[in-house]
Amino acid sequence: TPTLSNFSPIKHLYCIRQSPRHGGESVADVLRAHGVKFVFTLVGGHISPILVACEKLGIRIVDTRHEATAVFAADAVARLSGTVGVAAVTAGPGLTNTVTAVKNAQMAESPLLLIGGAAATLLQGRGALQDIDQMSLFKPLCKFCASVRTVREIVPTVRKALAIAQSGTPGPVFIEFPIDTLYPYHVVEKEFAPKNTPKGLMGKIIAWYLQNHLSNLFAGAWETCDLSPLSVHIPHATENEVQRCVELVSRAKKPVILLGSQATLPPTPADDVRKALESLGIPCFLGGMSRGMLGKNSPLHIRQNRRDALKEADLVLLAGTVCDFRLSYGKVLNRQSKIIAVNRDRSQLLKNSDMFWKPTVAIQGDAGSFLLRLSKALKGHRCPEEWPRILKEGDTIKEKANRAKADEKTERHLNPLSVLHRVDELLAEDSILVADGGDFVGSAAYIMRPRGPIRWLDPGAFGTLGVGGGFALGAKLCRPESEVWIVYGDGSLGYSVAEFDTFTRHKTPVIALVGNDACWSQISREQVPLLGSNVACGLAFTDYHIVADGYGGKGYLIGREDESQLDDIFKKAQKECREGKAILLNVLIGKTSFREGSISV
Repeated sequence: TPTLSNFSPIKHLYCIRQSPRHGGESVADVLRAHGVKFVFTLVGGHISPILVACEKLGIRIVDTRHEATAVFAADAVARLSGTVGVAAVTAGPGLTNTVTAVKNAQMAESPLLLIGGAAATLLQGRGALQDIDQMSLFKPLCKFCASVRTVREIVPTVRKALAIAQSGTPGPVFIEFPIDTLYPYHVVEKEFAPKNTPKGLMGKIIAWYLQNHLSNLFAGAWETCDLSPLSVHIPHATENEVQRCVELVSRAKKPVILLGSQATLPPTPADDVRKALESLGIPCFLGGMSRGMLGKNSPLHIRQNRRDALKEADLVLLAGTVCDFRLSYGKVLNRQSKIIAVNRDRSQLLKNSDMFWKPTVAIQGDAGSFLLRLSKALKGHRCPEEWPRILKEGDTIKEKANRAKADEKTERHLNPLSVLHRVDELLAEDSILVADGGDFVGSAAYIMRPRGPIRWLDPGAFGTLGVGGGFALGAKLCRPESEVWIVYGDGSLGYSVAEFDTFTRHKTPVIALVGNDACWSQISREQVPLLGSNVACGLAFTDYHIVADGYGGKGYLIGREDESQLDDIFKKAQKECREGKAILLNVLIGKTSFREGSISV
């Protein structure tokens, strides 16, 4: 007599039906195998199985007050850890709320996995709750998009996505998980099964179709799979390209390096890149994540007069730096200069080279490893010492003038430049600076000095406001012993001030320095003289410090009457932060002419 054991497919189906396992466990298994330590989220029923399974495996679930913050936090983890940052949000509006943050990650070249819930496979396009065409939304923003259709697809799809996120030019990837791929068989069956015994031929056909769909959905679900990471492809310069660059650099009398965020990407450790730069002895301008690469007071780090230096340079090395608006589309480069451009992304490598500049050598490859190879090949050769000394002297003159501006009295409140200088002098050596704002943050970029590599986080080329709460959250989790500062404008603070609740609940104390001038000053500075109106630019000197108190943090209101006590207040804030309190310093600031002429569009 046939028994159940004689028919392995039947036995397998029986085991699946009885199993309490679910697809969320498969997602968690892959994430753990890839070294993921945090998943950022704003909870929703579509993704609950993933969150619960991750928690059981020891992956820390960090819930935020806005989905964009979850993605920004994952972005920060990717930048600081060298692994893929992970965010999981619910279907529909949960995902649409992440669009700006995902686009920012794309333009900042951050490897990030966005996990999204979705309506059940059979209900998509039929008016289910929060059901929209999510794939069309994310295909322009992500390197890879996939919609899981069966439980057995989960493991290979997640492994593939994580590898793609890190390969070539890093960037975001997106996987949507229909709700029926994540819950156990018996839960899904309950939703699929007809409430009453089907009658008539059509009813029986529909019942058969539903049962067949369900069986296929779970077929092979719990078979043993390889969870290990797939290989990651990173482009590198060829030996011939490196040798040609060695020849160009060795002949240069006035070389300059412009270092971009790509120079901090894995697999090359940032400290190795720093040593290579010091060995070359070439003056460097640092941008994006590379700020701090040479420490606080390196003689090779030039902070001022970049335009003048580029006009005089006979060789410019663009190491992960792009000729976009930040370099006037390449117009600031001297057409007589030899230009070496290194970038993982070909479109960024050659951006605007058809109009305003021409590379002598264009290398589609990793900037960090290229610098190591260049330094090794040029061992014993250094840039003529007179050239960096001249640039550093210009730096010193300009910074003295800037410091003099910090000593001027503003018409009302505190001088923002003075505030920033005072904070910079008190920064701990392991501090991480998060930049989120316009005018006040633009000033901070000239004054505040990150003490080491990957200790400055800004949005990047997209210029996104609202990154502060998420970036700081991710930074504090990655570097719990570091002092994390968010430099906020009062306008940008409004996007993520609610994350003080997150800082409190998840015990991630940070310090927010808010330059409160009751204005969108970066816009107002141009709008008023050009168009004669301050419409929509005015804010109020709001009591943001009280908001922080309400969310469980500690707020301080700081005005001109506190000027003589600023150092003491800042030191007290640092002490309270070390003791576990998230701090908000609501600093009332006046107007200066420091950033006149800066662009906002």
